[in-house]
Amino acid sequence: MANPAPKPSLLNRFKLNWNHFKSKLLLKYAFSYILIFLIPLTGVTIFVYENAVKGLRVEIEQSNVNQLNQVKSTIDSRMKELQELAGRIAYDRHLTPYMVRHPYYGLEAIQTLANYKASSNIAEDLLLYFHGDSNIYSYRGLANLHVTFDSFYQFERWTSEELRRDLNETRQPLVRPAENVTVNSRMDPMLVMLVPIKPNDPFPYGTVLYLMKESNLTGVMDSILSDFSGSSYIFGPSGEVLTANNHGVSLPQEELKNLSALEPGTHNLELDGEPYSVVSVQSEENGWTYVTTMPSFQFFSRVAHVQTLILIVFCITVITGIAAALLLAKRQYHPIRDLMEFAKLRGSGNDAPKLRNEWEWIRQTIHDYSARIDLQEPFVRNQCMLLLLKHGKPDDPEIEQMILSAGFKHPQGKGLYFSAILSWDETVPGDKSWQERHLLQEILSNVCLSGPDAQIFGVEFAVKDQFALIISLPDDTDLPVQSCMEQVIEAILEVIRKHSQLSLSIGVGMAYRDLALLNQSFIEAAAALEHRMIRRSGQVSYFEQLVELAPSAAQSFWIPRKSMLKLEQSLKQGNESVAAQMITDTIDKIKDEPLQVHLLRCICFDLLNAFLRTASEFGMHEVFANMPELTSFETLEELENRLLSLASAICAQVEQNTETSEPSLMDDILAYVDKQFADYTLSLEHVALKFAISTSYLSRSFKDKTGSNFSQYIWQRRMDEVIRLLQSTSAPLKEIIEQVGYLDAPNFIRKFKKETGLTPGQYRKEHALKGAAAKRPVNLADLPPFQKS
Repeated sequence: MANPAPKPSLLNRFKLNWNHFKSKLLLKYAFSYILIFLIPLTGVTIFVYENAVKGLRVEIEQSNVNQLNQVKSTIDSRMKELQELAGRIAYDRHLTPYMVRHPYYGLEAIQTLANYKASSNIAEDLLLYFHGDSNIYSYRGLANLHVTFDSFYQFERWTSEELRRDLNETRQPLVRPAENVTVNSRMDPMLVMLVPIKPNDPFPYGTVLYLMKESNLTGVMDSILSDFSGSSYIFGPSGEVLTANNHGVSLPQEELKNLSALEPGTHNLELDGEPYSVVSVQSEENGWTYVTTMPSFQFFSRVAHVQTLILIVFCITVITGIAAALLLAKRQYHPIRDLMEFAKLRGSGNDAPKLRNEWEWIRQTIHDYSARIDLQEPFVRNQCMLLLLKHGKPDDPEIEQMILSAGFKHPQGKGLYFSAILSWDETVPGDKSWQERHLLQEILSNVCLSGPDAQIFGVEFAVKDQFALIISLPDDTDLPVQSCMEQVIEAILEVIRKHSQLSLSIGVGMAYRDLALLNQSFIEAAAALEHRMIRRSGQVSYFEQLVELAPSAAQSFWIPRKSMLKLEQSLKQGNESVAAQMITDTIDKIKDEPLQVHLLRCICFDLLNAFLRTASEFGMHEVFANMPELTSFETLEELENRLLSLASAICAQVEQNTETSEPSLMDDILAYVDKQFADYTLSLEHVALKFAISTSYLSRSFKDKTGSNFSQYIWQRRMDEVIRLLQSTSAPLKEIIEQVGYLDAPNFIRKFKKETGLTPGQYRKEHALKGAAAKRPVNLADLPPFQKS
């Protein structure tokens, strides 16, 4: 047994590949491509590298300036709105001192204040004060000045004496820096804005006081400075810090004073021992200064990142470019090498003359081959015709030119093209039949017809005793296409009858105006030729006539798969509105289709099956008990009504499955309500939104869980907490009521007395007397039900 030939080693293969680069032409290509991209790439990289740091710095600083200007414009407009609101209050006839203090019109004045408060989206509260008055007015009603700022709003640094003085003596709009304010046991940093009324009046008669959460202003700054990683400040006209939004280390007070004195623009400063990039803008409206600070190392880290990125991109580009240049040079040289090897194999065996490069050798070789090209023309022509018959006209410029040169296609591009297949039905013993067929093939390969203006090309193919014709007609005749085709075929038959006595059949395909569809005509001709089995010999079969005789297939219609998927998904999601819309649209689409009755019922049952599959997935087995009723529809309207009802039932089942899928849901809700019952914003809708369930389901399930509805349960929890605080603390009654989340104190007192028979004050005194008189242990069974909790 002979040993197999050994495979070339890696070294040998490397030597073979290296031999490619021994060509001076190949090396010339490679160096040319490398220099073409390397020189401009190096120049562009140096330019980008030199300008990256400066450009990035300018871009960052300009971006910060633009964003800070936007912050300034936004906050200035908010402050201006508050001053304009104070001006409207000053001239509102419902808010004069007489109207506010009037026992009858006072309620209307309070409602007017509520409307003004609602019109501002930045003010947390709005208070109206008249000089010398011991009361202050808000949208909640009349309140004593001391009670308001000693109990409801407790400022960390603003004392009662300073507050009263500022309310009575302020002559220009004043904004106090943010400080911690205790509201209902919650501490929030707030700013206070005092606007005297009437504005610009040297002798104002009152003051409008706005309370603003610091988070409202810092939230505006954060939303605009979205990608900013430093700190931002707002300084008042005197240099005091109104708000500070620190994303890094807080700066000392001395450094903050230096920031407030900066001129508008960008600055490089050393703050707290670290270099910082600072941007400052100043408002012309109120004299506020807006400042942002960013550590410089953050900026330089981004620059280093850009430098590294540029270097990596440059190296990757150089390596990729060199590899691409070598590959491109090799691809460019590859056809030349193949052409030289092909020419050497086909040559006479003599060595090629020593020329300067491959191009000169190829030019000389082509000149030698040009004399032999004509010998290959018949073969090329036959191959081109076979290509047209089997694959149509390929989208290739070279083959397109070959077709034009062979005369297959009309120069103007307007022609009719069709194919015909000749099949001999009988043979004669000996060589006579073969000689006659060969003669006809030669004649039909290049024939001129006397009648119609047609071009005919004959081609041999693999099927025995058959010969194909490609026929081209001009598309400018007034006769019908079928008539022109019949004239051409009849003329071909005349030529055949003159030169042969053999019986044959012809199959003719349909005519097309695009030569690329000639393969379709060839297939049609073969199909028409098969029709000779039911015809006599010597007949011509036209595919177009067979098509006309064949019965047309009935039109069919089915609901698009995309619509079915959307319908089933809407049911599975429990979206009844989308499901109903899909049902209506589908039924309307079915109505528009002219369908036969049996096909219509098949489509309707296919639609019904989609609903039954979905119902089965959700365990709705009772639906199948109503199967006779579901399938006994006579009209599409009846089917639509049944499907809508079934969709409603499925969506309800989906919602029920969703609601019952988490058995601990009500326990979580009850725990949340017990924790948040003192929040005056707590409501049934709020809880339903937080836990993503419907309000109707929450109301029903909450009552099943606790035995009382939502509002009753909240009231009882607040009552229990008030009773506990009355018994265990000496806090003022108003503070206790507000602490449990009830803002309407008179209404609470009325409800408390109705339920207990005592006012809260009476209840506290009675409990204090009982506690002092009885020091024995308390029997819980003797307590009223509302005290047991």
